[in-house]
Amino acid sequence: MSRESKKFGVPDELANLYDFANTLDVRHFTHHGVPHPQADALTNARDLAAWMSHRGLSSISAKITPAMFATAIELRTLIRDYLQCDPLERHGNKDAIRALNRTLKLFPLLVAARDDGGMVLRAAREDALAGLSPIVAEFYDGSRDGTLDRLKMCASDECRRVFFDRSKPSTRRWCMSSLCGNRMKTRSYRERQRNAG
Repeated sequence: MSRESKKFGVPDELANLYDFANTLDVRHFTHHGVPHPQADALTNARDLAAWMSHRGLSSISAKITPAMFATAIELRTLIRDYLQCDPLERHGNKDAIRALNRTLKLFPLLVAARDDGGMVLRAAREDALAGLSPIVAEFYDGSRDGTLDRLKMCASDECRRVFFDRSKPSTRRWCMSSLCGNRMKTRSYRERQRNAG
């Protein structure tokens, strides 16, 4: 679990998924006169290996080939595409589901018994990319227990950050109401005023 996922109250069971989806930062707004710089934490195979190692998902010496790196980026893209859909509409987005399924097949999981008597999903792969299998397992577990419905993408086109909706009715649209929500509401208000005048 990262400092970021802890700060925003993301459950441990979804922390790797949340962090992975947010390795791409496409925010492009200005806040208090300071433009937010866009960033990608995974620009090459070395970045991916370091990211996985930092989270205990693999060792830093894991050899990630260019093809593996491309597969990891595709997984991130498709997860973000899926989370961009409203939770009530996710099951109806056949294109997103088909594309996601094609990539998820590359991360097979096995059921393994734990020492405490419980069961856990673990990677069936035995290469460096097996380190992303826990993310796929979190994706599965979250869909099964309903917590994945609370993982959403900010509705602001200037943000698109994935966030965990902790509101009781699970109806939040923005990662931060005080920032993205306020900016969108102000923009809508000004547009209405312009159109009324």
